[in-house]
Amino acid sequence: DIPLDSFRFHKKHLRVARSLKRKLDRHLNSIPLPQASLPTMPKILIIASNHGDLAGKPNGTYLPELTHAVEVFAAEGIEYDLASPKGGKIPGYGEDADDVTKKLLADAEFAARLESTKCLEDVDGSLYDAIFYPGGYGLLFDLSENATAHKLVTAAYESQKPIAAVCHGPAALAKIKLADGETLLIADKEVTGFTREEEVAMGTLEAIPYLLEERMMEGGAIYRKKAAWKELVVVDGLLITGQNPQSAHGVGKALAAMLKKE
Repeated sequence: DIPLDSFRFHKKHLRVARSLKRKLDRHLNSIPLPQASLPTMPKILIIASNHGDLAGKPNGTYLPELTHAVEVFAAEGIEYDLASPKGGKIPGYGEDADDVTKKLLADAEFAARLESTKCLEDVDGSLYDAIFYPGGYGLLFDLSENATAHKLVTAAYESQKPIAAVCHGPAALAKIKLADGETLLIADKEVTGFTREEEVAMGTLEAIPYLLEERMMEGGAIYRKKAAWKELVVVDGLLITGQNPQSAHGVGKALAAMLKKE
């Protein structure tokens, strides 16, 4: 038989042990467990024009240059936001150019983005991993010398983020200066963009404020081109440019690959 005093002694210590265990359990439960960090998907700032006419005819962003790039971004799991100088709806043309464009324009979410772009003044550039300019004649008028867009591009480039543009899009880069306030972004860089021959074919020489390839060369760029309507994507460091609408998919692929590599 166990003596009564010994039984009481053990019973008391059992209560103490149970109390200590409860306190220890509460303490352990209060310690946050380390969370597995989920990889964040890259996000692109797409800058488009609010200018909607060329020589009195509807214009703006040439939509296939936007849709073909966006199709690539979606396939690669890359997010994006659309912004413009004034915000709100952006004008565009080429709605019926191809099946990719028709399909995206029929998508309610994409169509809503075109109606409600962010105003450039409200954009926090630090939230994005790259900047992309689709082309179209509109940006020759409201983005080639837009100070807010220039600041966003300069900050992104100086932070080692890629900058991409297609067709007339590179016109928005031609006058951007780096952080030193003197050096042009495109100086001594290999670039491409819509060619003189392509402007002649479109009959737009008299309607545009300047010729893109001339402006790029005036800025010290090493301008590359192929025959009219041939795909050409030029990558020089963090700068990605495409010659024409046929190059939009390739620019999207080059940009996606650069983001995935980071």
